[in-house]
Amino acid sequence: MTVHFNSKLATIPGYTPGVPKGHSAEDVAKSSLAQLASNESPFDPLPEVIEAVTRAAGSMNRYPDPEATLLRQRLGERHGVDPARIAPANGSCEILLAAGEALLEPGAEIVYAWPSFSMYPNLAAMSGAREIRVPLAKGEVHDLEAMLTEITAATQLVLVCNPNNPTGTYLPFSEIRSFVERVPDHATVILDEAYIEFQTVDDPDASLQLLDDHDNLVILRTFSKSHSLAGLRVGYAIGSPAFRAAMDAVRQPFSVNALAQAGAVEALKHGEAIRSQVLAAIKERARVEEGFKAHRLLTATTGANFSWVSLGEDGAEIEELVVNDLTAAGIIVRAGRGLGGPGWLRISYGTTEENDRMLEALGDSVRRHS
Repeated sequence: MTVHFNSKLATIPGYTPGVPKGHSAEDVAKSSLAQLASNESPFDPLPEVIEAVTRAAGSMNRYPDPEATLLRQRLGERHGVDPARIAPANGSCEILLAAGEALLEPGAEIVYAWPSFSMYPNLAAMSGAREIRVPLAKGEVHDLEAMLTEITAATQLVLVCNPNNPTGTYLPFSEIRSFVERVPDHATVILDEAYIEFQTVDDPDASLQLLDDHDNLVILRTFSKSHSLAGLRVGYAIGSPAFRAAMDAVRQPFSVNALAQAGAVEALKHGEAIRSQVLAAIKERARVEEGFKAHRLLTATTGANFSWVSLGEDGAEIEELVVNDLTAAGIIVRAGRGLGGPGWLRISYGTTEENDRMLEALGDSVRRHS
């Protein structure tokens, strides 16, 4: 007999990683391949973090602290919040999936902008909830007013990615505050701030001041980007104690492994070094953006560690050709079609040498196919 799997599996889009098929992250690191597809940091982890992880590896025969007690305590100190409100996770994606499990069901609704983070469509497909995708406004930014009009009594979850992935666009805190204040209390707002450290408009911690007045607000952060710890998969949510309890009820135990906990705790001790790396990325961003302009390529205004690059009027037709050209040149980027934006490319910033190679190859390819 044929095994019959749950019918909803056919509707779950899944997640496409940026690492090329057949290549591990280690393979990429050992080659000259410019991996500019996953919004990773081009900087190595801090030596102190590597040492902390190495020390923790000696106790791998023991399960990690299921409460991630020390990490929650250090995050509470870092952000000035009660550790009871903090839910560390196996990357912020785990929180998103757990939130879908805890808050969504058939008959419920989820509202989010599109294009936005490619994990969001999985939540509705896995829960049977109805998804409402709100198109981005001019400039590839969230249309918060349009999102508000889509919130109904059935809305259980509202997702706002700021800066937005894949467009990189950032909405000022004043607009986010106004939006959160107008969302009905029955709908949980998840403010996904995976790239918040890279914007230069507001204090990265500005949104935290909203938590005390809005029990329905959850803020997501991650160590993957600014802290150069994508390989450890550690993120966290800051929300109400009730939200944290709901996450713990639906996700697997020991979700944040011992090495991830040790690395994240150590990374929090080195705020100045992390900020220096972020500033270096922001400086390189300005240089790369000027490079796109030199090739007459338009981009969305980015506040992240990547650019959203338009391939022009014929972009949708030449997108695959350009991506193939870049791959042949040893440069991996993300095609916009799979991210909800055909005719665009999402390109992370690598080293100066990698970025220069990318700019030259991209300019040559676009001229060849336009």
